Amino acid sequence: MGSSFQDEPRNKKPKLADEEEKTGILIKNHPSGFEILPRDLLLDVLTRLPISSLMQFRFVSRSCHALSHDPELPRLHHPTAAKSDPILVFHCDYPIRNQLYFVGYNDDHGGDKIVRKISTPFCRSMPEFNVVGSCNGLLCLSDSLYGDPVYVFNPFTRNHIELPKSKQFQDQEVVFGFGFHPLTNEYKVVRIVYYRTPRKLTRNNRSYPKSEVHVLTIGQQDSNTWRCLGKVPYQLDRQAKEVVAVNGRLHFVSRPGRLGGLPGRTIVSFDLKDEQFKLVSKPVNRSNYHLAVIEGCLAAAVSCGYGKLEIWVMKEYDVKESWVKRFDIHGAYLAKFPSHSHDYGIWRKAMHEKMVRVLCVLKNGEILMEYRGGSLVKYDPKWKEFKDVVFHGMPKLFQTIVHVGSLNWTHTPIYN
Repeated sequence: MGSSFQDEPRNKKPKLADEEEKTGILIKNHPSGFEILPRDLLLDVLTRLPISSLMQFRFVSRSCHALSHDPELPRLHHPTAAKSDPILVFHCDYPIRNQLYFVGYNDDHGGDKIVRKISTPFCRSMPEFNVVGSCNGLLCLSDSLYGDPVYVFNPFTRNHIELPKSKQFQDQEVVFGFGFHPLTNEYKVVRIVYYRTPRKLTRNNRSYPKSEVHVLTIGQQDSNTWRCLGKVPYQLDRQAKEVVAVNGRLHFVSRPGRLGGLPGRTIVSFDLKDEQFKLVSKPVNRSNYHLAVIEGCLAAAVSCGYGKLEIWVMKEYDVKESWVKRFDIHGAYLAKFPSHSHDYGIWRKAMHEKMVRVLCVLKNGEILMEYRGGSLVKYDPKWKEFKDVVFHGMPKLFQTIVHVGSLNWTHTPIYN
């Protein structure tokens, strides 16, 4: 694992020496032969490497180390990494404390891959955390004890920043989101708070909590303060795991029933550019579904009963007629029963009673799914077959985050 890229004050030791000390790896000083090759050719080669190999490359020699820190490399490497099969990050809090692991999914050699631990430089100050989301190679983590987004973190370069504390309420429920808008080139963290007030009865003899929306723009002058946008116009599902970032918007699901004037469970988006909530049409009039990203498009995995799962994809964003049913999976909820169904930490409220979650579609067209409690299965839509996905060293209980391994940091321009 590499150490931080963060700029060092002038009175500190050089970055190279500091990196050697942190990693315990001596960076060789002899020429490697790379100096005689054109820079453009070298960068083209490096963009084709998986992130784990790229991190090892920097310790081959000092010239390789310098090349791996070329400011153009993160921007060039990211599109290739985004088109490859994903990095799977496993968030585990069993048996004692929270931990992150990763494995690079490769269908040709998937069974030979080894799950490795991710070093979190802030583990002492925040031993208990939740993963808010993954975006452009960055993870946003929140403190699970205090309901605050605390760190934005690149798990491979170990770049990280601590976010300022936000306003706290008594007896609060919080929904988080983390995303990037390609037009403004800004990362934003969204914190939606529902908090109790003295009971007020409505015509239906129900009380509704008050709410506030807080937004933090990362990397700008106002990044040290949370901005309050006022009340949330919808009652979002506070227990749903999936907050999906597509097309510069975060996507949530509303609570069941007619809360907030919405029939059933509806898709609600938050535009990271104009910071407005908007409704997005759902593919079918059903309430039992969860959101995903399929081939860069907004997708909904709809449970139809009797073990049937439909995967719908919105081919043209925000066009209702563009919803297309891509996959029919029969027996999805019967394919595998997890051997460990205890409700430890991260699974205590996650996904309600759903037993399966669609993660992504792999390069070979197979669908990767996670079963409650921590089991991975892939489904071949051509042969209609299920197969367990097992890696050496997998934790016992986990939730999976589909991640792009990248050198990106908050200041790196990302062009689509």
